[in-house]
Amino acid sequence: MEEKKLEKILESMSKKGLIFRTRRDNKTTFNSVPFMIGLYEYSVKKIDKELAKYYKEYYDTAYQKEMGLSNVPGFKVVPIEETIEADTILYPYHKLKESIKNARVIAVYDCICRKEARLNGEGCDYPIETCFSFGVAAEYYIENGFGRKISADEAIRIIEEADKAGLVHAGANSKHLSNICNCCPCCCASMKGITKKGLDKHKFMNAMFESIIDEEICIGCGTCIDRCPVGAITLGDIAVVSRDKCLGCGLCASVCSEDAITLHLREDREVPFNRVIEMLMAILEGKRKSCE
Repeated sequence: MEEKKLEKILESMSKKGLIFRTRRDNKTTFNSVPFMIGLYEYSVKKIDKELAKYYKEYYDTAYQKEMGLSNVPGFKVVPIEETIEADTILYPYHKLKESIKNARVIAVYDCICRKEARLNGEGCDYPIETCFSFGVAAEYYIENGFGRKISADEAIRIIEEADKAGLVHAGANSKHLSNICNCCPCCCASMKGITKKGLDKHKFMNAMFESIIDEEICIGCGTCIDRCPVGAITLGDIAVVSRDKCLGCGLCASVCSEDAITLHLREDREVPFNRVIEMLMAILEGKRKSCE
């Protein structure tokens, strides 16, 4: 009887987005979750002005520093394949569209960062239904009504529209595809640390690629400068990329009229963790060391 009562409580908590739930082989499992990716995103349907105000206060006073404390990036940047140099040998986790096509279940839902910002009167005009979960995470979103189930074709269409709008494709820093966000530089909890606080991108984002400009082709039009979400490109006679700032998102390459920009895998790139749980344990250990 006590076990059934406990399961009922856990089920209620999972429906409220307070814990994570999976269902496999007629067995239900409950797990605690971090604030991000977790409690924050799971509040996407219930967030109101009051909660948005508290989230902002938490971010400004504590969480922004907390996010970068471990020096282990929680997200990896994944460009769409069309911007990557043609002869590059890619692993499956580099191939965003292919990974989406292979996903068992896909859920799409509103960006909690932009939704929070809009409720605080600080929002932008970027598209809002742009965040995805896959597999068991997608099932959790769909069953709880946090997001809606979509096909791979619709997900790719949203990804392509997000790219046109100038959003950065970023997912949990693991080889396993669990989620993809399409991040803006003004509202995204991770990118704000880079664009508004001037912090090292590595605290938040694993940049596996970098933009390379062909000096023989570049005409110095400057289109890529406004397109770059983190101000990594400057203009002299031709465009110049700061690899220390570059996220390798491919947004500059996708608008270059001369096809002078391509993405290349960084020689000093970091391989994502095998699974999300390994990344979370590394972040925990990094925080522990930083506090010693």
